[in-house]
Amino acid sequence: MANLKAIRGRIQSVKNTKKITEAMRLVAAAKVRRAQEQVLASRPFADALAQMLFRLRSYVKFEEVGSELLLEREVRTVGLVVVTGDRGLCGGYNVNVIRRAEERAKEIKAAGLDYKYILIGRKAIQYFQNRNQPIEYTFEGLEQIPTAAEASQIQDGLRSLYLSDIVDRVELIYTRFVSLINSRPVLQTLYPLDPNALVPDGETFRLITQKGKLQVQAAKQEIQQEPDIPQAQLILEQDPVQLLDALLPLYIVNQLLRALQESAASELSARMNAMSNASDNASELIKSLTLNYNKARQAAITQEILEVVSGAAGLSS
Repeated sequence: MANLKAIRGRIQSVKNTKKITEAMRLVAAAKVRRAQEQVLASRPFADALAQMLFRLRSYVKFEEVGSELLLEREVRTVGLVVVTGDRGLCGGYNVNVIRRAEERAKEIKAAGLDYKYILIGRKAIQYFQNRNQPIEYTFEGLEQIPTAAEASQIQDGLRSLYLSDIVDRVELIYTRFVSLINSRPVLQTLYPLDPNALVPDGETFRLITQKGKLQVQAAKQEIQQEPDIPQAQLILEQDPVQLLDALLPLYIVNQLLRALQESAASELSARMNAMSNASDNASELIKSLTLNYNKARQAAITQEILEVVSGAAGLSS
């Protein structure tokens, strides 16, 4: 009976754990939808900003502007911006992006350059602090669904590091959302800006439901370029350089916001998959424990019957 009681207790414990993992899966799925809605809501501003920069680029050569955000300079120190989450229970999400950052750091070191980490997320901070890595700046406690205010705060810190010559190049390492079961760490250069890459060309994702299952529908993002306006017909109230100085930081904020949104969606989808796998494993374990319980119970009943039969045979003799 003691064995049966222990198995019953374990079955109940696994059932309670399954309830928790299932609840976490549903919460992650709901937050992925919110991340999708935020991406779609920020898209009109991103398109308008890209269109403005495209027009200015056709009006003035960025290489002749002289903005420090566009000028190439000798690289001695590279700032690596690493985006991770603040919490675990999300599969290999944090591990993969940290591994990519370490690989990039080794490449920079092999080239004879120095590097400094700018860390976003508690997991990256804890990891690199425990290994005594060069950390210049940290951000943590961000909202799980990123906001433009947070991206602007991060951009201010990165721009300060770049303009004060603490770092000569800033690279962003984050996780790009591909699908609910697939995401990959990517590397993007933030400073100095590449004039040839100012018009984005990527994909947006839309979470849909088909046959009762969540799926991702990817849509190609294309900037609708309006007809070119001759320079003689284009009148600017301000100097193009001043306009660029105002628009380029906004462009960086938009890039950071998109990276944070993609990272958040990747983290939530990884957590949703991890909790789904945990729930499935719990179901299998419950089946196995229930089978063992039934076998043990049947054995106990058989033993009791044998004892009754043996006692009756002893009395009759």
